[in-house]
Amino acid sequence: MLRCRNDNMGKPKLTIEHTDSHSQARTGFLDTPHGTVALPMFMPVGTLATVKTLSSAELIAAGAGVVLANTYHLSIRPGAEVVAAAGGLHKFMNYPGPILTDSGGYQVFSLAEARKIKEEGVTFKNHLNGDLLFFSPETVIALEEKLGADIIMPLDECIAYPAEYDYVKESVARTLRWARRCQEARTRDDQALFGIVQGGEYPDLRRRCAEELTAMDFDGYAVGGTSIGEPKHVFFKMVADSVACLPLDRPRYVMGVGSLDYILEAIGMGVDMFDCVLPTRIARHGALMTSQGRINIRDLKYAQDFTPLDPECDCPTCRGGYTKAYLRHLYKTEEILGKRLLSLHNVRFLIKIVEGVREAIRADRFNEYKHDILAKFGGHKGF
Repeated sequence: MLRCRNDNMGKPKLTIEHTDSHSQARTGFLDTPHGTVALPMFMPVGTLATVKTLSSAELIAAGAGVVLANTYHLSIRPGAEVVAAAGGLHKFMNYPGPILTDSGGYQVFSLAEARKIKEEGVTFKNHLNGDLLFFSPETVIALEEKLGADIIMPLDECIAYPAEYDYVKESVARTLRWARRCQEARTRDDQALFGIVQGGEYPDLRRRCAEELTAMDFDGYAVGGTSIGEPKHVFFKMVADSVACLPLDRPRYVMGVGSLDYILEAIGMGVDMFDCVLPTRIARHGALMTSQGRINIRDLKYAQDFTPLDPECDCPTCRGGYTKAYLRHLYKTEEILGKRLLSLHNVRFLIKIVEGVREAIRADRFNEYKHDILAKFGGHKGF
């Protein structure tokens, strides 16, 4: 949910409305310079200043609040200077709501074969042309200030799983030093800077990182280094160990999570914000979340199925008269409209699930709602 532009042009401010009486799940609002968003929330990912195939108007209509963009990728194309000349990301991508920019910390993990880490920062080999790119805490903040997002992230290292304790300990210490340098490099007071908790699978390192970041008094806190291949029980422990040491009066954000079981479990721990490319990525491969469970639109059984994709969904795909047979036809013929309609459905479906979470928390029945949702989707990998 996105309310109108906030007259207060300062940093985002968290208001907790209600905490579920049977869990730590909480609902409230986050005020930002570009609108007020309801929490908990799922945030669609627009790495290159676009959520693939979807327009800004469609995102707003789907109930999106904050949208993500990626500093590493935008610094290469089109360049932070171009975005700044356009008036910042909001004007450049024509999105009126709040925007969050990642720092490039995930690329430290995903581009591990093409980067080198040292105390000063990270040197990447440009994935497009091989040129060398240097990211330091200071240059990342400068880039994010040019991009102009409402919420910005400091440079950190997203640590691979598994990793040896001594390496993770050293990495956490460096991430904390980088976090301080990011704070010192800031020149804008209208952007919220979140600290990122790292520490791998080691509870003491997670606690240390969370406690030291809290002492630095960030505007919000993210849990990083999760959902990168670790077993589910390890993910839940990573999040629990991190959140336990974070303040109640700041937003809490688990990075890179889009599957329902992970989101719902983390909400029960008191997490407010999530992002992932999952709903649009799987849609482009024909996989869809529905109230009847996961379906693959490419399956032959839908070739003459002239019913809506999901009778319980209120997205334009399901309410617009598009049948499973037609959607399968679009997918099989690789028509762009098919990717748009399927992506729009998945994004709206996931956002609607989280809207239901907010209602359940207000009614003190979050655990029942979680059970009901997982009963439908728990057996489907990736949902």
